[in-house]
Amino acid sequence: MADKRIVLASSSPRRRELLGRLVSGFETEPARCAEDAQGSPARVALQQGYDKALDVYGRNRDALVIGADTLVALDGRILGKPCDAADARAMLHALSGRAHSVFTGMCVVSAQGCAVRLDETRVRFRELTDELIDAYVSTGEPLDKAGAYGIQSLGGALVMDVCGDLDSAIGLNARGLAELLEQFGVAVRPYAGSDWARYARYWASACGLARG
Repeated sequence: MADKRIVLASSSPRRRELLGRLVSGFETEPARCAEDAQGSPARVALQQGYDKALDVYGRNRDALVIGADTLVALDGRILGKPCDAADARAMLHALSGRAHSVFTGMCVVSAQGCAVRLDETRVRFRELTDELIDAYVSTGEPLDKAGAYGIQSLGGALVMDVCGDLDSAIGLNARGLAELLEQFGVAVRPYAGSDWARYARYWASACGLARG
C-alpha cells in the first residue's frame, strides 16, 4: 500500500492539516454529492461522511479515498452554518453556558473495501455576554462555520471545556483515522492528537476576545 494514491474528499484546510500529520503526498478532491441525509445528528454525520467518500471514489477507482463530515448538535437539533449575523448571534446565545455535541463521521474506501467510524465530542461553552457575542460575530468567522463557531480559531475563546477528541471537533479524528488507514495497510506517522489544555492556555493569553 505504500504507493497507493490517497485522496481526501474535502477542500477543508483543517482536514488537510490533520491528515498531513499522518501521511504525506495525498491529494484532495471535494465531493460533489448533496448533503441531504436525514435522521439523528450521529446518523447524518456518518452517512454524509460515507456519501462523500463514495462520491469521490467513483471518480478515483485506483485510490484510497477518505471522506468526513462534521456537524454541531444541541438538544438533538443540528446547527448548520448561520444564514446571516442575526442567525449567528441566535446560535451563540443558544450555546452559551451549555454543553453540546460535535459529531464527525469518517469513511475510508478503496478496492479492498470500506470502513467507517463515528466520534462524538462534547463541547461546553462559557457564559457569553452580548458584547462577546457581538465582538465574535463582527469578525465574520461564525458565518461559514457550523454552529456559528470555529473551535480551532477565534471561537476557541468561547469554549470552557472539551470532553472527547479535539481533532474530531475540528473536523477529523486523526488518531481514529490512523486506525482505519492501518486496516488498509497504510503506514501512518505517530500522532498524539491536539491538546485542549494547550488551546485553552493560548486563548487565555493571546486572544483578543478576552476570557474571564
